[in-house]
Amino acid sequence: MSLRTAVAAPFRADGSRRMGESAFVVALSLDRDWFSPDQAKRLVDVAASEGLLRRVEGDLEAQFDPAETSVPEGFRPDESILQERSTFERVLGALVEAGEDKQSSVAAVNGLQSELGVTIEAAAVLYAHRRGIDVAEHARSARSELR
Repeated sequence: MSLRTAVAAPFRADGSRRMGESAFVVALSLDRDWFSPDQAKRLVDVAASEGLLRRVEGDLEAQFDPAETSVPEGFRPDESILQERSTFERVLGALVEAGEDKQSSVAAVNGLQSELGVTIEAAAVLYAHRRGIDVAEHARSARSELR
């Protein structure tokens, strides 16, 4: 996933899982020239909303191991990663990251939604759970969207 890759790059370069937010923004905007500073700040917000980053006392802490995410030579993230995704899109992303086929997953989720009469988000969480994929954070979002 390119959002995870973009988030991992500054941490990998720094050799840590925690760094100052301003250093993170500089790494993405000036060092790598991937985004403007405002876009890099937006990326921080999106990554935090998706559970990839956590703000801790003015620092950013990766909520995954950046060393386990490769940054391919010549990688350049698309600006589309700056948009927040719905819970369904996040769960679908987790499914694809786990090796599931996107089209088959969407079809299966749609089938579950029709069968159970639940929201698309709830069906996606259930499908991922049945496939053994941890989407607990997304389940909380799906549950809150039901209210």
